[in-house]
Amino acid sequence: MGSATEIANGGELQLQNRLSESRSPYVRGHMDNPVAWQMWTPETLALAKKYNRLLFVSIGYAACHWCHVMERESFASPEIARLLNTSFVPIKIDREERPDIDAIYMNYVQATTGGGGWPLNVFLTPDLEPVFGGTYWPGPNHSMTAVHMGETVGFLEIIEKVRDVWTMQEGRCRESAKEITRQLKEFAEEGMLSHGRPTEAKEDGGGLELELLEEAYQHFEGRYDEVNGGFSRAPKFPTPVNLEFLLRLGQWPGAVKDLVGEEECTMAASMATHTLRKMARGGIRDQIGYGFARYSVTKDWSLPHFEKMLYDQAQLLSVYLDAFLITHDPEMLGAVYDLATYLTSAPIAAPTGGFFSSEDADSYPTRSDTEKREGAYYVWTLKDFHSILGDRDADVCARFYGVTADGNVDSSNDPHDEFISQNVLSIQTTPGILAKELGLAEDKVVTILKAGRTKLRDHRETHRPRPALDDKIVVAWNGLAIGALARTSAALEDIDPAKAHECLAAAEKAVAFIQRELFDESSGQLWRVYRQGRGDAPAFADDYAFLIHGLLDLYDATGHDQHLQFAHTLQ
Repeated sequence: MGSATEIANGGELQLQNRLSESRSPYVRGHMDNPVAWQMWTPETLALAKKYNRLLFVSIGYAACHWCHVMERESFASPEIARLLNTSFVPIKIDREERPDIDAIYMNYVQATTGGGGWPLNVFLTPDLEPVFGGTYWPGPNHSMTAVHMGETVGFLEIIEKVRDVWTMQEGRCRESAKEITRQLKEFAEEGMLSHGRPTEAKEDGGGLELELLEEAYQHFEGRYDEVNGGFSRAPKFPTPVNLEFLLRLGQWPGAVKDLVGEEECTMAASMATHTLRKMARGGIRDQIGYGFARYSVTKDWSLPHFEKMLYDQAQLLSVYLDAFLITHDPEMLGAVYDLATYLTSAPIAAPTGGFFSSEDADSYPTRSDTEKREGAYYVWTLKDFHSILGDRDADVCARFYGVTADGNVDSSNDPHDEFISQNVLSIQTTPGILAKELGLAEDKVVTILKAGRTKLRDHRETHRPRPALDDKIVVAWNGLAIGALARTSAALEDIDPAKAHECLAAAEKAVAFIQRELFDESSGQLWRVYRQGRGDAPAFADDYAFLIHGLLDLYDATGHDQHLQFAHTLQ
């Protein structure tokens, strides 16, 4: 299918939706929209220049809840489609396939609005310089009260305003875009976007300034939530790399302890383990199945956005493993087992080797429903508990997981009324306390909780449609999973040889898949994405870095030279 046709009388541009040509599940999810979406290709970019149209670039990913909301509210709207098709060149991009494009325009949106996220929407000049951007904007089919009350500007109004400004003030528009682009380039070169200030190179050109470790500790200590764990208000993200830093601060050479302080190093580990414990007990963790959601809407980790991302599972496995190795806390080991099970099981483990990218936040509540809801696969009513578990066991499990008749999601966090009477499960007490309250033996309570979890999981898997799977295999995220599973295998070898073997086998199978399908031995070229064949995008720096790191972890776990050799080849 061609990207466009020109109507003879006047050479008017008429676009057609081209997204059926993509392999990306996220992009293909928009192929039936009335919006005449194009893909990011030289031909598409040339059209914008030829017809002097602004580009409207919308970037997201398959598991993104608000991406789906905007698709329903805006991109399925004939009114929105008419404006985008006649005045712009609309482009849809999967951020997981093109992180380079995503990073450029995310920097712009963050610099100009103070925030970012997905869906990421930007209007660009034909020279690809940003004019205006943001994230989610409510569409004509919105249901949010704030929009009805005029408190939020809608997407339709934004499109009309940008169109009019480009039509009537194109020169000013181009000058403004060029100036913003110039400033962003200067900031990027100075390191201001990532560090908040220019950095000065050390005179000897090497080594890490130890003072930076002390500054980093002070940064986290000053933002620490002593009650709930974490280092921000809502929303809260797990940020495993930050937790890894805090856990390992006291494990580094003595010079670090001398500078940062022994008490501070102990506090750093305590902040990390407290955060990990709160997350493991919170709604951000799938208490019935396995894995963690991407982030929490609330400061106490109780209400997640329910998408599950491969990179989160891999990094969290690594940090929970480190926490267990440092503390020997069985609760940390329990999280390790859950995460390892998630990574080595369907649907995230690919049958041919490797790991798929994500599971969606939204799904159908039952097999007969026709409208998806956020978290439908994961939430429960008290009535569900009684019908599945029986009255006695339902009472025990409901108290343990904080399930009530009215539901446990505050209406302020439910803009689409999807969680009325629904409960997100989180651990509210201990079996010992629960046993005393109910007059039962503790071992009896433990038995009821274990059986209840199994029954609820079996019911969910039998009666509820699983969220959609983004079955792309991304090299960078597979590298993270390979490394985490290799390290877990080594740590569990003496504790649980069968589990250790399962982790190691999955890691080695993933490496074999990447070598077979995404690496060209003759040229040394690595490719980023596989889905029903190799994708077009070559590997980026994170693909090489994370895969090499994973291979080195795998070599450490096995001593097999081929993993070291492959890592050396990729360098």
